[in-house]
Amino acid sequence: MKWLNKLERVLGRFAIRNLMTYIVMLNAVAFVLIYLDLYVLQTGILYSKMVLIPQLVLRGEIWRLVTFLAIPPSFSLMWVFFTLYFYYMVGGALESEWGTFKFNAYYFLGILATIAVSFIFNVAVTPIYINLSLFLAFARIYPNYELLIFFVLPVKVKYLALIDWAFIAFTILVGSMSSKLTAIISIINFFIFFGPDILSGAKGNRQVHQNRQRFRREIPKDLTYHKCTICGKTEKDDPALEFRYCDKCEGDYEYCMEHVKNHEHISKPSNVIEFRNKQE
Repeated sequence: MKWLNKLERVLGRFAIRNLMTYIVMLNAVAFVLIYLDLYVLQTGILYSKMVLIPQLVLRGEIWRLVTFLAIPPSFSLMWVFFTLYFYYMVGGALESEWGTFKFNAYYFLGILATIAVSFIFNVAVTPIYINLSLFLAFARIYPNYELLIFFVLPVKVKYLALIDWAFIAFTILVGSMSSKLTAIISIINFFIFFGPDILSGAKGNRQVHQNRQRFRREIPKDLTYHKCTICGKTEKDDPALEFRYCDKCEGDYEYCMEHVKNHEHISKPSNVIEFRNKQE
């Protein structure tokens, strides 16, 4: 992506190192506060104050443009710990692979796209699809990385990514209009970063398939790889037939199992031997 490299030369110094660390810390703090508000104070006000709702932002609640990013992925005490740790690991891996600026660009593209669709179509949003786009990027780069499901079952992330893509497709097909739009817009960053590679890979696979088909068409139908020197049988006469070379025959003479030990050994003509000796 040449445009991104040019942008990095101009804005690279403003990139935030270890961005995902700060996001995870915000999520952890928000989880504690929301948990206390829901189960101790039992008001539920804090969560409602964090969701990105365009009408309320326009009325002055500007903090929602940032606080919606801090909404934790789960409100289960055990599950949120592992989820946040996983996103911390994913963010660190992507930043290590791309560099600080490109990782910032990927994450903020997802944020800007989500905010844009929220205001354009007047829908409330959370960061669920932004986090999902991080996982899809990780699975694209490290498809064979294994996670232990329930601490026991090893599963490669590429298979979990297929489940996420199915979830996105399901949301787009049967979800509400706001869910559809959020799901589509929030993964735009994925296609901006990986779209060219996906298209070139698809073209390459199509070309390989066409080459294979052309090669198969060009192979003579009567082509054989094995033929008995005595009886002339080939693998087409009997696919189970075995062939061997005789180490006593001078030359590449192949025989079926019936004749490999039942034939007259072939010697090279003496004039061929004399000719080779003269060359030497």
